[in-house]
Formats: sequence, C-alpha cells, structure tokens
Amino acid sequence: MPPNVVARATALLRAVGGAEPTGASTTELARATDLARPTAHRLLTSLAEEGFLDRDTSTGVWALGPEMYLLGSAAAGRYDITDHARAIVHTLARESGESAFLSTRRGDETVCLLREDGRFPLRSHVLYEGVRLPLGVASAGLVILAHLKDREVDDYLERTDLQPDWGVHHSPAAIRHRIATTRENGYAVNPALLVEGSWGIGAAVFDRAGAPAWALSLTGVETRFRPERHRELGTLLLEQAHVLTGLLQPRR
Repeated sequence: MPPNVVARATALLRAVGGAEPTGASTTELARATDLARPTAHRLLTSLAEEGFLDRDTSTGVWALGPEMYLLGSAAAGRYDITDHARAIVHTLARESGESAFLSTRRGDETVCLLREDGRFPLRSHVLYEGVRLPLGVASAGLVILAHLKDREVDDYLERTDLQPDWGVHHSPAAIRHRIATTRENGYAVNPALLVEGSWGIGAAVFDRAGAPAWALSLTGVETRFRPERHRELGTLLLEQAHVLTGLLQPRR
C-alpha cells in the first residue's frame, strides 16, 4: 500500500463530511486536504467505487455515500449519544432562547452533532451539524481542551499551530489564558473570535472514564451575551452537562 494512502483517503472523507449537506467539488476537497487535484480525484473515485462517496454527475459535487451510513449505523451503539442528548439540547434552547448544540471530540477536533435554535429571532450560524473545528477553537473545543490533563494540553499545543487559520487570538499563550479562565469558571466563553458579533459558551460532558468527550454549547449575538449573562448561561450549561454525564454512566 502506498505510504499515507489511508491518511489521505480518510482526510478526504472528513472533508466531504464537513461539506455536508451541500457537498464539495474535487478542487475544493483537494485544497482542503492539501492534495494535488489528480491525487484527490483518484482517491475520491476509488472511495466512490466502494460506496463510501457519491458524485453528482451533473455538478461534479461529492457527498457521503451509503456505505458511510451503514458503517455509522453499526458504530452508533458505541459512540452515538444523541438520543440521550436531544432532550437536553432542547431544554438549553428553550430556557436560554439561544441556539444550542452538542459536539463530540474526535482526535484533535470537535464535530457538531446536534443543533436546535431557540426562540430569539437573531441567530449565530457558526455551528451546524457536521462542522469540524480544532480543539481550542470555539467554546466547545476550548472547554474540552481545558478539561484535558496538563500533559495532553501541552502535547496538543506543541504539535498544533492554530494561528495561520484562526488568527493571533489563537496563539498558545492566548489559548492557555482562556484555558485558565475556563478551569476557574467551569465553562468556556468564545468572545466572537470566529465570527464578529457571534459569541458562544460551552460546558464539557464526560465519558465513563471521566474524560471530556463531548460539549454542550450555546451561541448567539453579542448583545445577548453580555458579561452579566455569562454566569446565567454558564450555570445552565453546567447543570445540563451534569445531567447528560449522569445519563451516560453505567447503571449500578
């Protein structure tokens, strides 16, 4: 097997997943994965032949294929907590009026799994199902990173440079400062660092081993996330995160 072929193929699958539901072209996927276009096209075609991808012949856009659905369904029993979380995300949206989310950790990233909009008419559109963001980016990624062990945080920041894609506010020093604040408060705040005027607050959800494996978060416009409301929203998130963590623990 040629070196890195698996890593390249899985990078393309993740890129296609991140482009759902609209899909993406070969050129866009090659750019997203730093692959030469001919290489990307060859791998995409091979994945399509195995059923992992579909391609719209009229537009050339790639989308996830039926084999991904079947494999995902088979793995859902071990990894999918959305059935437990759906009511909690609904509660967050109802009680806060903001957009509520569940994200999961996948390696050095978070992936948004669930979204429900609250009653407030102005909304932030930074997150939606399928979006992948690095740890330390957005409130969900920050709160998960903050609850990792110090050694894990150090290792991540040593191998990851977020500044080229996310700006100077994502330097190691800036992230460490926000980690310290998150650990003090228990919840993470994203003060419009991704999209101007769009704020977020997140709380970690823990797996059976006590590791931060998921995050609940709320996002909204800046006028709804004034400092005096942070504690109110943070407390609501921490309460619901505690409930969800409890639901995921083995019954005695």
